[in-house]
Amino acid sequence: MIATHKKPENPVNEKSANAALRSVRDWNSINWDNHRTIVKKLQLRIAKATQSRKYRKVKTLQWILTHSFSAKLLAVRKVMQNKGSKTPGVDGIIIKQPAEKLALARNMKRRGYQPSPLRRIYIPKAGNRNKLRPLSIPTIADRCFQALYSLALIPVSEVTADLNSYGFRPQRSCADAIEQCFSVLAKRVSPQWILEGDIKGCFDHISHEWLSNNICLDKVIMNKWLKAGFIETHQLFPTTEGTPQGSIISPVMSNMALDGIADMLKENFRQYKGIHFIRYADDFIVTGRSEELLANEIKPAITAFLKERGLELSQDKTKVTHITEGFDFLGQNVRKYPSQGKQKLLIKPSEKNVHTFMENIRKVIRKARCSTQAELIRRLNPKIRGWANYHRSVVAKKIFNRIDNEIWRLTLQWAKRRHPKKNMAWILHKYYKRSKGVQYLFSGPEIQKDGTIKERTLLKMVYTPIRRHIKIRQPAHPYEAKYDEYFEKRTTEKWKNNSQRLYVERHIKNFQEGECPCCSRELKIRQNWCISLKKKTSKGGEYQSDNIAIIHNECYGKWQMIKSAFVKPAIKIKDGLKRARAG
Repeated sequence: MIATHKKPENPVNEKSANAALRSVRDWNSINWDNHRTIVKKLQLRIAKATQSRKYRKVKTLQWILTHSFSAKLLAVRKVMQNKGSKTPGVDGIIIKQPAEKLALARNMKRRGYQPSPLRRIYIPKAGNRNKLRPLSIPTIADRCFQALYSLALIPVSEVTADLNSYGFRPQRSCADAIEQCFSVLAKRVSPQWILEGDIKGCFDHISHEWLSNNICLDKVIMNKWLKAGFIETHQLFPTTEGTPQGSIISPVMSNMALDGIADMLKENFRQYKGIHFIRYADDFIVTGRSEELLANEIKPAITAFLKERGLELSQDKTKVTHITEGFDFLGQNVRKYPSQGKQKLLIKPSEKNVHTFMENIRKVIRKARCSTQAELIRRLNPKIRGWANYHRSVVAKKIFNRIDNEIWRLTLQWAKRRHPKKNMAWILHKYYKRSKGVQYLFSGPEIQKDGTIKERTLLKMVYTPIRRHIKIRQPAHPYEAKYDEYFEKRTTEKWKNNSQRLYVERHIKNFQEGECPCCSRELKIRQNWCISLKKKTSKGGEYQSDNIAIIHNECYGKWQMIKSAFVKPAIKIKDGLKRARAG
């Protein structure tokens, strides 16, 4: 790769950027659609140049993008829309006013840029609340710079990524990784041994030298971030290795550091069958035909690969397991069970994940001893809905039922504690209602802001339908125009099975007058419909009401050749969903 940056010789882009800079006067009146189009076009060109291995052109396009005022505006917007925007860095500055956001975008210049040290704090680990992990928080200005350069780096990382890498990547999820596990392990002739791998302190120990020599990014800026240091207990400490957890660009760089393991295994062990590599962030599994192959050959090869990058495997969490014993991966337990003389693969929520979830529920209920019933339900429902949706694609119905029973018992204890002198019949009558033929649903009234009373009911996981997840195609990524249609179809399937279905129904009624815009026939939510974007995502289009057309499945091909004739004010998907629920 090219180690130095050269300023591009085309002055037109600089003039265009300066013209855009002068034309923007108010943050709230910015035409985001135009700026997204400019940035997306550059990102597609970066991805195409990376695919052709024209790294000199990649560097030139990255320079243009990071000096584009459109990219600077989008970077500031991304940081400001993040929940972490309310958390300051070492300077204690928080940006709130629109004028401050616009001034921040205007002041983002490479020349003279020097990042501030990171603010070091410690937070409990997700799997073990007794252990703490360091979190380094950059300043708001540094986060905006990182978001800007991540716009230039993500297209490169997507093109060069391992096919079965699913963590910190757009349009990919844990469900895709789990479905890939099912694909390679479910068959009768599938490999029976699994190497469970975990990288020790991945973010904290990546070699700065390796990143500088191998990441296709402005090295001057990247080295400044890596060497910025951190402040803890009012003292400045140097950083000699690792990328900060809390940095916007760190997940992208860590992914690029780990990419290449699959190709290395394919090259060095091509004589063996059944070797599959699946990774999500720093957790991975490797399948094989024998325990000796995984332990004595593949594990040392991965160890050597990681050593070049300053990383090592965690000895406590890295082990070889037989499929009949099962293993935990991303909160799921993958195991083959005997069934009618054969072995059947079942993927269920892991017991450790269930235990962690129930401990969280108990903690919420304990803290709500003085809260109203409606307040308790409002705190529990998002957790219940989120956990059920995460596990809805695996064999989870029995576990859903078990958790529902346990939560019902906990809410009954909560109600008894409030009324120790009342009998069971009185408590059941006051706190539990009958709805749609189901008895004893934990339900209570809530007074709305307008003075009306709304009944709020605790969700039950068992009513969450189990639907198998359709895994993303291995080479697909959003920085190539040929996958636009594919991602539209995936979004259609997602919206048919989640709460966005309410938005679609409202959109058909209000924006399309109940008709298909292609054939003018009646269109209802119960029919076979699909989403088509007038301006594709590869050209900067988003899922907004003025860019969405809901059409019949059979009209999709014809609609691609028709230019839309109806345009209405843009409404974000979340706003449309709120309106649908209100209506």
